[in-house]
Amino acid sequence: MTEDMRGVRYTRIQIIAAVAAIVILLALVFPRPVRNAYEHTAFMIAPSAARAAEYGKYHFSSVRPSAYDITRAQYFYEKAATLDAEYPYVYHQLARIEFLKGNFNTAIFYINKQIELHGDTAPNSFYVRGLIEGYMGRYTEAAEDYKHYLSLVPPNWAGINDYAWVLLKADRFKDAVLETDKGLALFPDNPWLLNSSAIALYETGDLAKAKLRAEAAVSASLKVTEREWLTAYPGNDPRVARDGIATLRKSTQDNMHMIEEAIASNGVQ
Repeated sequence: MTEDMRGVRYTRIQIIAAVAAIVILLALVFPRPVRNAYEHTAFMIAPSAARAAEYGKYHFSSVRPSAYDITRAQYFYEKAATLDAEYPYVYHQLARIEFLKGNFNTAIFYINKQIELHGDTAPNSFYVRGLIEGYMGRYTEAAEDYKHYLSLVPPNWAGINDYAWVLLKADRFKDAVLETDKGLALFPDNPWLLNSSAIALYETGDLAKAKLRAEAAVSASLKVTEREWLTAYPGNDPRVARDGIATLRKSTQDNMHMIEEAIASNGVQ
């Protein structure tokens, strides 16, 4: 090898190293645009439902605030559905995104399609359908979906609490008391369950017990961390976690004051 050829080779190595350094620098300074460019390029070169779903999940996670982007997540989930209409949980995720956007009719369309395709093999879809139906005011249907969901999975406080929520909305107050009691037997310090229980007991007229639950809910809400809130509301924009915690705390305090006023009005000790 001649000296000139060694010089050419050395120059090419320098160029490659320089380009690599620039890419790394750009990724550090502008991580989101670089990541987005990489995703588009990789997907264009090797499109697949699995790749699209992976990118959708990456942008639809509350544990990565800098990457959270439901518009981008929706783009990739739609690509996944186009490439493989039966790919697991694609319509489930599209339903969640439409729900967060407030598009309940579109959300119910997607979640119905998910359940039609995968049924009980995707139990969380019944939870999501119950949530959508609840916000649509379809409380009887929502209660049935939550009940079915809870029959398929191990007990979890979120499912129990949301089941109690639609029972309250349907004026089934005694049923809500029973369900929250079951939940609190397993998760005694959960602020959401304590709050729902306090409301249910208030509605049934058991003000003394409602007050105890309300006080416990206030105390428990003060201990909720941002991580716990994000776990309770997966898929929500992580930037609103502080506001969500503040809303929870205000709700528990408002309910406690409402119960205290009712006790004072009725002369209950």
